[in-house]
This record gives sequence, C-alpha cells and structure tokens, in this order.
Amino acid sequence: MNNRSLTSLFADLSTPLLADACLRLNLPLRLAPTGIRPLLSESHLVGRVLPAKHFGSVDVFLEAMLNAEPGDVLVIDNQGRSDEGCIGDLTVLEAQANQLKGIIVWGTHRDSEELIKIRFQVFSYGAYPAGPQRLDMREDNALQQIRFGDQVVTRDDFVFADDDGVLFVSSQYVDDVITAAQSIRETERKQAEKIQSGIKLRDQLRFDEYLAKRSTEPGFTFRQHLRNIGGAIEE
Repeated sequence: MNNRSLTSLFADLSTPLLADACLRLNLPLRLAPTGIRPLLSESHLVGRVLPAKHFGSVDVFLEAMLNAEPGDVLVIDNQGRSDEGCIGDLTVLEAQANQLKGIIVWGTHRDSEELIKIRFQVFSYGAYPAGPQRLDMREDNALQQIRFGDQVVTRDDFVFADDDGVLFVSSQYVDDVITAAQSIRETERKQAEKIQSGIKLRDQLRFDEYLAKRSTEPGFTFRQHLRNIGGAIEE
C-alpha cells in the first residue's frame, strides 16, 4: 500500500471506522493522546510516517525531509510539551515544498494565522507563541523511532488523522484494517438508511431477541449478539 492509494481509500473512511476495524481484527489500538486536534476544520490526513524527535532545533525536521517521499506525514515527538511551539510557518512551508501531506505534533505549534493561510494540514495540542529556548542532546535514533503518547512509532507505520483523532497502523496490517473498515462502513450506512426510513435500530439489531437470550444466559453480551447477526454498531 502506498500513500496515493491510501489517500483514495481513506477518503470515504474515518478514524472511528479504522479503530473499530482494529478491534474487530484483534489488533492493538494505537491512538494518539486525546487533545491532538487539526488546525484546519474537516482535515482528513493519511500517509506513511516520517518520524522525527525534537531536541530544540529545526535541523532535525530538515534532515528528516531528506528521506521523504511524496505524501508522507511528518510525525514529531516533542514529548507532549505545551511550553514551546516547535513548528511554525517556515517548517510547514518546507514540508509543503517537499510534497509532504501534513504534520502531526505531540506538542504545540505557532504562527497559526500563517498556517491557516498556507492551508497545510497540521495536528497538535494547539498554539503556543514562543519557540524552543532549549537545545538538548540529540539521540542517535531521532529519525528512526519516536514516541507519540503511549505509542512507539516508526517509518514502518501509517498514520490516519481527522477531526476525531489520530491513529497509527503498522504497514503489515494496513490492508486488512482498510478492508474491515470498509465492511463496517457499509453495514452502518445501511443501518442508518433503515433508521431514516422508519425501521428503528433496536428492531434491526433484534434487540428483543438479545434481551430474551440474556435472561437465560446472563453472561451473553450485546457484542456477541451483534457479531452473531452481523451488526456493526459496536466492536
């Protein structure tokens, strides 16, 4: 799977659908921390991860971009710091010039007005006006392996991001996750159409049947029932 094909496939999907797909496939749910939000509304971003750990200087981002492929997403480990805006308009313009698709920061950005004008997709905890004042010792694997919240992220990962959040998927699973998400989307779309036509969700999901079985089998869960009948509201 490459960046271009994933962009096309993700166009009709969302991070909630992909998260449900991971659960259906019994894969680790690798989500960014709550609060990482897009600067631009209705952002929809996918691409191979271009990892970089920040130590106070922009040079690590410029070096990361030397190995970028069109459609990659620069994912920055800034340890979740809220006391420095680690990227601004110049870094974003450079990313755009290198044909990156977006930037996702575990931390904050600055130059919001300029970034909005550039119309480049940026996800972060929000804005902070001051840039870094520190210059820490750089680690050898700064461009190979980073952390993003509780997740370890590498070049072998793809990242999906929208208004609901950010999700990482290993390249070895991405095809299966996309296929499962498409299946869930189709099921939910049909369920939504039936609700709008007057068929309540509890009737579609044979909720009375579930309650009857639960009365005789207290350990029987609604998720088990849904999987038995092919429902997709929960995974």
